[in-house]
Amino acid sequence: MDPFVRLSGTVAPIDRVNIDTDQIIPAVFLKRIERSGFEDCLFFPWRFNEDGTPKEDFVLNQPAYQDAKVIVAGHNFGCGSSREHAPWALRDYGIRCIIAPSFADIFYNNCFKNGLLPLRMSEEDVRTIMEKATSNPGVNLTVDLEGQRVWDDDEEISIPFEIDQARRHNLLNGLDDIGLTMQFEDKISAFEASRGS
Repeated sequence: MDPFVRLSGTVAPIDRVNIDTDQIIPAVFLKRIERSGFEDCLFFPWRFNEDGTPKEDFVLNQPAYQDAKVIVAGHNFGCGSSREHAPWALRDYGIRCIIAPSFADIFYNNCFKNGLLPLRMSEEDVRTIMEKATSNPGVNLTVDLEGQRVWDDDEEISIPFEIDQARRHNLLNGLDDIGLTMQFEDKISAFEASRGS
């Protein structure tokens, strides 16, 4: 998993609550078992018309937001089914951080396992970022996991954040569940050798 230390990039505002995993990636795209190649599926019904043409009014189709690395959204982001494809699609598109007042628990956990940083912030702080991103299309946000702070280029926004330190450590070091296990490879090998054949 790629480490997440500091991220700077455009923030895309999606001012909606209860964005569920079927909106993030519809079930029709869940037939594949690979963990990559889902970038074109992200927010598919919101991004594309039935004939496949882009919907010009959707935020990620607007030129200022097309290369977004951060999404700011409303409460309960990632609700619905537990599909791990949702963080895969966000990551494949280039999103590495989602900022919201609250997240669905399974989606929240899946983000950390896939190298994404879901940041819970107060309603007031989310609204500040949302308004800045809406009124200044293309505004950059820096998310510093090491220093636990978010800021924009002119530092009108400067917000510290809290995060579970074990999850912070794993993201900083690019450790998913397998990576954590492999840290003990020597001990695992020694145990297996001690058991004989």
